Amino acid sequence: MAATDTETTGKLSYDPVALADSFASAADKSAKLLGDYVSRQHSAGHAMVSDEFGLTKAFMEMAAKMLSNPYRMAETQMNLWWDYSALWQSSMLKLMGQTSAPVAEPAKGDRRFRHEDWQEHFLFDFVKQSYLITARWLHNAVAHVEGLDEHTQKKIDFFTRQYIDAVAPSNFALTNPEVFRETIATGGQNLVKGLNNLLDDIERGNGQLRISMTDSKAFELGVNIATTPGKVVFQNDLMQLIQYEPATKKVYKRPLLIIPPWINKYYILDLREKNSLVKWCVDQGLTVFVISWVNPDKRLADKDFQDYMFEGLLAAIDAIEKATREKEINALGYCLGGTLLAAALGYLAAKKDRRIGAASFMTSLLDFAGAGELEVFIDEDQISSLERKMSERGYLEGSHMANTFNMLRSNDLIWSFVINNYLMGRDPFPFDLLHWNCDSTRMPAKMHSFYLRNMYMRNALREPGGVTLADTPIDLSKVNVPTYFVSAIEDHIAPWKATYEGPRILGGKSRFVLSGSGHIAGMINPPAANKYGYWTNEKLPAAADEWLKAATQHEGSWWTDWLGWLKPHLGPQVPAREPGKNGSKAKTKVLEPAPGSYARVRTDSR
Repeated sequence: MAATDTETTGKLSYDPVALADSFASAADKSAKLLGDYVSRQHSAGHAMVSDEFGLTKAFMEMAAKMLSNPYRMAETQMNLWWDYSALWQSSMLKLMGQTSAPVAEPAKGDRRFRHEDWQEHFLFDFVKQSYLITARWLHNAVAHVEGLDEHTQKKIDFFTRQYIDAVAPSNFALTNPEVFRETIATGGQNLVKGLNNLLDDIERGNGQLRISMTDSKAFELGVNIATTPGKVVFQNDLMQLIQYEPATKKVYKRPLLIIPPWINKYYILDLREKNSLVKWCVDQGLTVFVISWVNPDKRLADKDFQDYMFEGLLAAIDAIEKATREKEINALGYCLGGTLLAAALGYLAAKKDRRIGAASFMTSLLDFAGAGELEVFIDEDQISSLERKMSERGYLEGSHMANTFNMLRSNDLIWSFVINNYLMGRDPFPFDLLHWNCDSTRMPAKMHSFYLRNMYMRNALREPGGVTLADTPIDLSKVNVPTYFVSAIEDHIAPWKATYEGPRILGGKSRFVLSGSGHIAGMINPPAANKYGYWTNEKLPAAADEWLKAATQHEGSWWTDWLGWLKPHLGPQVPAREPGKNGSKAKTKVLEPAPGSYARVRTDSR
């Protein structure tokens, strides 16, 4: 170590040789990584700089509109000058020991400025307020430019906020008081350790920065996460089907099939025993099956959305019938899994197939008109660029979508780790949810292109006949099975006001419930935790705001409300079913224990 405590003086002493060795090691590693990166880019024929988001065009258009209104520009400049004048006056009063109200304060919940020095130290308080004033001015300046089309305005607003978040004083060693103190205390050893952490993340990403959000070595599938006992009873190219062992002597007659999204592994639904939705359902006496999607490679490049329906959801229903001899199931789709479930219900309705008796949707979009900030990444130029990239490999790399989602909450999912890992020089904390978040999967090129163009660009699924699967026009209004929708009030991926349209699109009777928190925490919210709460309203008015205004708030978890809704659709109780042991007529056999081999293949493995 470069800094050690001395027992005699109680002061820090520094080992210059160790510090020099650390710098030399970091220099050697960075030189090698840079050389490897340049070599790969050159051999692949890639340009070092690209504009795949189309930002140059958008910001040039914004600049032209701003220059055409000089009065507006002068007004914003004058407002900025007044704010800085007020800050200077306030800071001088504070420097002289007088009390002065702040000119700018962080938003409620902004955790970047929690350290006491941001408030108590004159210089850091001035830096903080100066940043907040400038950020507010810059955002207001670009957010109110007249004459831009809606998509361009959203793109400018989003990426301006990305810039504002990136240049926050908390992200730099000399202007972050906590990092500054740590640097003084360790003689800069934190920055050297942070540099090595940075280089390790670049190396792990094979030349691309892949920020470590958690200590991945702390978790192992089947050991301390994804531990609910179960067996893989069916598999094909796209998925493995897991049947979980019963926890009760009797179970409800109708099995439950859970369809997770295919962007990450299924085990968000089975992290630890205390927050596992799978374990909770099993404990309630349900026979639970879960689809574990494959992590595809270029061999599956031509798998389409309808393949995910036939070889995924519908194949699972066939396998469940063989395993349990039950002809009807209930289904629960999470996020993209819910969108796939809705499409499959439309297909089954067209075929007059009633094998899904009741359907539940967790944060699932059927109407993509209000898809939130993800719309920033959806236009013809960006999708065409993405399709060209996918055609080279046959799939979309999992890290691409992970980076997109992280940008939606950059302060929490990017910059907080930059500070912790690279500036403070600390190792990331073991966190099961973030371990899962980093365990993303690839997506076949053909399927992902279909999804982006037909759902996000055309919003075709909600239109009768807008999407055709296996020569069958899909009409969701013909779906008349009972449905349950649950969304999260702080969801930034599937905004709840957009998911609220789902019950209005389907033809059957629906119940809509709103959970507290966000896309993940609001869903993975066991009753024992007694967190977040949820809202219910027996009616479904036309507007989402009207629904919430008249809704009743409850403590606890929506899981209990969902189970109460589901029970009339479960049938009587029957003897518990063991995977692969459904008497002499069982037509499925155990292939391997859960979590199965498909879930164990990591995208970042090399």
